[in-house]
Amino acid sequence: MTAAPATTARPPGAADPGPEERPGTADRRAARRSRRHRWDVRYSPYAFVAPFFLFFAAFGIFPLLWTGWASLHRMELTAPDRARWTGLHNYLRLLDDAFFWNALGNTAVIGVLSTVPQLLMALGLAHLLHHRLRAATFWRVALLAPYATSIAAATLVFVLLYGRDYGMVNWALGLAGFGPVDWQNGTWAARIAVSSIVVWRWTGYNALIYLAAMQAVPDELYESAALDGASRLRQFRHVTVPALRPTILFTVVVSTIGATQLFGEPLLFGGAGGQKGGASHQFQTLGLYLYEQGWFSFHLGRAAAVAWAMFLILLLVAGAGGLAARRLRGDG
Repeated sequence: MTAAPATTARPPGAADPGPEERPGTADRRAARRSRRHRWDVRYSPYAFVAPFFLFFAAFGIFPLLWTGWASLHRMELTAPDRARWTGLHNYLRLLDDAFFWNALGNTAVIGVLSTVPQLLMALGLAHLLHHRLRAATFWRVALLAPYATSIAAATLVFVLLYGRDYGMVNWALGLAGFGPVDWQNGTWAARIAVSSIVVWRWTGYNALIYLAAMQAVPDELYESAALDGASRLRQFRHVTVPALRPTILFTVVVSTIGATQLFGEPLLFGGAGGQKGGASHQFQTLGLYLYEQGWFSFHLGRAAAVAWAMFLILLLVAGAGGLAARRLRGDG
């Protein structure tokens, strides 16, 4: 007779062997860990950047598309659900609107009056801070203080400074032998006053940007220029400024974009009727004109058309900046 194969007897009531005892369990666990690792490496970056794209889609792309859709309709703030298709009528109307061209001209003038002095002063301040200066950290923090100040607080202080009857600016002009200036009602006076607020707030910010760029310029260039007998001024003109051309272009583009979107300073400077930019719209910017059309005249469609016109202007500014940057790289 053939004997039956021997088997290992399990005591009655004993439990089944655990996962550790089953053949192939370790291999399956290793395969699952490997699969999870591949998924983690492949999809984790998308999960990390997903919140940005979700917020950008909700607060960037959707408002842009909705504004574009509204600009093609006759839509009133009092009844936004009763929009009527008008095509390009709102845009064609802007071409014949004298207030739109006035706002565009004011935006350009205030942009030039605020951007050019601001960047020149920032460049000079950065040059001073770049060299050894006592309490340099204090001065750098002080330069950033206006940028950290609230627009409302800063503008209200400037309103007091530019007061017609009791303002300190007119008081200083009186000491110099000049008559008082009606800063809020004059055309050029109001533009200069609004521009000075922008200059005060943003000069220090741009100065720190220039300072960071200056610190990246190799010291060997300055040493070579000094050995050739170049003075501090010549070193600044022939070493610092050429090395800072990309940074200067960046600040010009960013400042131009900010000037195109100027809103808070002229609104608060104008007082109760700030959305008009003065009694005769003498300092009404594109941002104020959009605000007036949408929230005072209740024409959402027209306001949306103004918003898209500003967007197209910003695209032109960014495109011009890109072409200039490419030309600078080509020259380099």
